[in-house]
Amino acid sequence: MDLELRDTFTRLWRQYFAGADLPICFYYTDDEAAGQHMRPFQPRTCLIGQLAMALRGETLSFSKDWGGCFGGRRYLGFPTEVMPNFEFFLSCGIPGKLEGERYKKTPEIVREAMKNQPPFHAPAKYVVFKRWDKLDESDQPAVVIFYAPPDVLSGLFTLSGFDQSDPYAVIAPFAAGCGSIVLYPYVESSREHPRAVLGTFDVSARPYVPAGVLSFAVPMPKFTQMVANMQESFLITESWAKVRRRIEKAEKRKGTRE
Repeated sequence: MDLELRDTFTRLWRQYFAGADLPICFYYTDDEAAGQHMRPFQPRTCLIGQLAMALRGETLSFSKDWGGCFGGRRYLGFPTEVMPNFEFFLSCGIPGKLEGERYKKTPEIVREAMKNQPPFHAPAKYVVFKRWDKLDESDQPAVVIFYAPPDVLSGLFTLSGFDQSDPYAVIAPFAAGCGSIVLYPYVESSREHPRAVLGTFDVSARPYVPAGVLSFAVPMPKFTQMVANMQESFLITESWAKVRRRIEKAEKRKGTRE
């Protein structure tokens, strides 16, 4: 990790985003020391809920042995079989046997949607989540993940498209919460022009994040360029200053509640 980049972004974030929460990052590693950060989480525990600890500054790691939900392991890239009747689980269910989540209209739509999901296999034994300011030289973050309210998201969204003519600098694919912060942005990082991913729309994951907050996950190559653009972008204008002051007021109100 380039510590100059770490410190530069931290300074600019505080300057232009007025105390909003720093992002977390993840990377894959075979370093056995990462296993020290694994926790004996309860089975079927949602990954999104556990990441609240990373937002508070703890380092977390997961491997194929993590006992969380099968979807979480799958979206982290660790081998796992799809649960039986998954296409019914995500859609209409099976009367008297399986309650459906009704996120898709029919099992057939689910089957087609699964064909469109990019294949993904974890490139190393562990995936590590760390808050941005906790990164050190040995860390190689792959994706930077923000959890943010609309005003902060407006800044991130606009900055992501600052240096390109393509209006689709940000995508919002249908995915589980963990898919929108791990699988899709990680796959994007290999594209010539990677896109940021707006997410955590997953209804099942929503109870694990604060109301009024979505995720914004940025592949590291794109994030590095976004940081380089900050001081010549709209962030230096009076238009953004008005939004920044509102962000600052919201953060102060949040601080008094906490």
